Amino acid sequence: MSNQASKKEINNEFKILQRKILLRTTGRILCVTAILLAVYAIFLRGHIANAVVGLIDRFIYHDYQQALEAYQKFIRLNNVFFIAFMFIVIFIVVLRIYLKEFTRYFNEINQGIDSLVDEQSEDIHLSEELEATEQKINSIRHTLAQRKAATELEEKRKNELIVYLAHDLKTPLTSVIGYLNLLRDQKEIKKEDREKYLSISLKKAERLEELINEFFDVTRFNLAGITLECSRVNLTRMLEQITYEFQPQLEEKELECILECPSDVHVNCDVNKIQRVFDNLLRNAVNYSYEKGTIRVSVLQDEEHVSIRVTNPGEHIPEEKLENLFEQFYRVDHARGTKSGGAGLGLAITKEIVEAHGGKITARSTGDQIELEVKLPTV
Repeated sequence: MSNQASKKEINNEFKILQRKILLRTTGRILCVTAILLAVYAIFLRGHIANAVVGLIDRFIYHDYQQALEAYQKFIRLNNVFFIAFMFIVIFIVVLRIYLKEFTRYFNEINQGIDSLVDEQSEDIHLSEELEATEQKINSIRHTLAQRKAATELEEKRKNELIVYLAHDLKTPLTSVIGYLNLLRDQKEIKKEDREKYLSISLKKAERLEELINEFFDVTRFNLAGITLECSRVNLTRMLEQITYEFQPQLEEKELECILECPSDVHVNCDVNKIQRVFDNLLRNAVNYSYEKGTIRVSVLQDEEHVSIRVTNPGEHIPEEKLENLFEQFYRVDHARGTKSGGAGLGLAITKEIVEAHGGKITARSTGDQIELEVKLPTV
């Protein structure tokens, strides 16, 4: 339910409630008036007078004539005051009943709010007249429950991430320290062994740097206030440059990257942030590709959008896990055991940047082919 529609429904609900209250109030006033007129008419006809005289005769004087004189002296001459007293009594009784029924609505709404505070799982049920308010409160309750579940899940993933990062940081650091100790302690060492130890230490140190950068991303990840500095960019040249810069990573896993892109495709974007998008996509493709496979980057363009698809051969991802790929701190289960797995922020950051540009990112997995598609507006 949209906010506009919800406000309209609640306004209509209040108008209906106002009409019902007005009708009930008018009905009770007419009822009280009718009762008073009936009592007054009966009083004038003497039925009440005879009854009152009979009561005085029976319980006080035990003489009808004395009872009649007492009635004439104390009651008959002051009948206006007695009628006014009766009117006040009847009015208070009716008003009490009316207010009790009227405040019932506030009690129901108050109980509904209490159920939100107590985080009760059952839906709230209000009177028929408060149907829109009931729907609104239940909608808020469902939203709060979803947010709580999402927060708990995010916290769980974050805690898991800290454990994995701590382990991943320790592993390359231990290797670096071990090989440096070898270089220090072995006074006479072959040149080829020295080069080997230095090469391994450098790779482990670079891996350590990547993990530390991921950790910094965790601590400062807040893209809600992302700002863009857009300009007209040649997307073709950008993709050519990025794929060229990935050659060392591609060669390490014996991968081939094929770029299929028309010449001079232009988009309006923040060049630095869009570069990070494609850097993340290619890094993800390299990390989770089978060795000796082919990564394909294809660009399709129409009048309104440019679609960039990054396809790589890799382990099939079930449909239910594809939906979570772009969530913060999420990593597919088989990525937990890889040395190249990151903090699970790369695709989440990518999604935020793409959506900030008015675009959309989707994932598909068919057989052993995984495809990530970014669709950006051309203007």
